[in-house]
Amino acid sequence: MTLNFTKMHGAGNDYVYVDCFNNPTPDDPAALAIQVADRNKGIGGDGLILICPSEVADARMIMFNSDGSQAEMCGNGLRCVAKYVYDHGIAVKEELKLETGAGVLSVALSQRDGKVDTVKVDMGEPILKPADVPTTIAANFDVYGILAVVSAPLEVDGQTFEVTCVSMGNPHCVIYVDDATDDLVHRIGPMIESDPRFPARTNVEFIEVISPTEVKQRTWERGSGETLACGTGASAVCVAGVLTGKTQRKLTNHLLGGTLVLEWVEETNHVFMDGPATEVFSGVWPG
Repeated sequence: MTLNFTKMHGAGNDYVYVDCFNNPTPDDPAALAIQVADRNKGIGGDGLILICPSEVADARMIMFNSDGSQAEMCGNGLRCVAKYVYDHGIAVKEELKLETGAGVLSVALSQRDGKVDTVKVDMGEPILKPADVPTTIAANFDVYGILAVVSAPLEVDGQTFEVTCVSMGNPHCVIYVDDATDDLVHRIGPMIESDPRFPARTNVEFIEVISPTEVKQRTWERGSGETLACGTGASAVCVAGVLTGKTQRKLTNHLLGGTLVLEWVEETNHVFMDGPATEVFSGVWPG
């Protein structure tokens, strides 16, 4: 069976999107994700995202990584879902509710020439309790009565890293470094991703601090390898920066594929992420 698709990216974090409002839902999306994400033999992307009807929101995002594993949430992917839903007439509203594996999230749309250009996502409250991240690393830091993992030692391959663990609906391990080298990202990253102290595996962010309001990020993404951007990761970095005292609550984050603006609002405890969403092309997958 042939399949209509649209290729989109948020700050270079690219996925193949399927409109399940107007097309049948794929029978085996995990297997399809592996096929279409292949950058040599497929369409190419960090995975597959299905845009589906929802009983509790304007649309539902279901996402699969390039290895076929299902993920709870993707901030860059969610911005693209919002753009698709608006631009393609599914729900033409300046504020949308979108259902994800991490719950229903609110997004605010900014337009240019009648099309969505940027999207601001209310990413919700960060999850800091180790069992809920999840991680078995011992908590060592009190955050308003919640014991969290902040700048805790983690030994990997004979090296000890200070890690801060945050979930934004999916797990993140944030590490501050002087230089986010290929060796750290491509060798240490996958070791930490599959380390048994992260029972659901984890995304890994290597962060260079430019100033208290600006950082550079490289991400080893769970199930996909290095990606050009990670919105949930950037949100986790915003939280980690405050907890470690390295950055302020409002943060500009430069990723390989573009720039995101984050803010962890003290009054509500919610993290907001603002960034671009781009539609690249559409086509038909032969099946």
